[in-house]
Amino acid sequence: MKQIASFTIDHMRLLPGIYVSRKDAIGKETITTFDIRMTRPNFEPVMNTGEVHAIEHLAATYLRNHKDYGPRTVYFGPMGCRTGFYLLLGGDYASKDIVPLITGMFEFIRDFEGDIPGAAAINCGNYSDMDLPKAKQAAKHFLDTILYSIDEKHLNYPNA
Repeated sequence: MKQIASFTIDHMRLLPGIYVSRKDAIGKETITTFDIRMTRPNFEPVMNTGEVHAIEHLAATYLRNHKDYGPRTVYFGPMGCRTGFYLLLGGDYASKDIVPLITGMFEFIRDFEGDIPGAAAINCGNYSDMDLPKAKQAAKHFLDTILYSIDEKHLNYPNA
């Protein structure tokens, strides 16, 4: 069986950042899949499920309500390895195009106060496994160490 493209990226050289993972044509529309890598694979600890789940709920809420990108947001969700998230947007984008969007999203998470949207039994299948303080801490770390000073090596996958 052919190996999927995301498994061909050298995860030993992959740094935290925002990467275009793939582009797919659906009719006349392009869907761009972004790899939003928050921790360095195989070098840094992965995120715990509580913080991943809280980030997922807050980020999805932010993205779906965004005046420009809300209608173009197809999906936002965690990677199984718990080192980051996938964002699928309708449109043909480069990583640098969405830096302001992702920065705003993580600022929203860092600054969020109150009840996490959808964190109730009626709305979510595992509502009790959310950790807002850890999500806010992870968002702040990603902003401070990557997003506020992002450069080409954090926007383009490492060469094979």
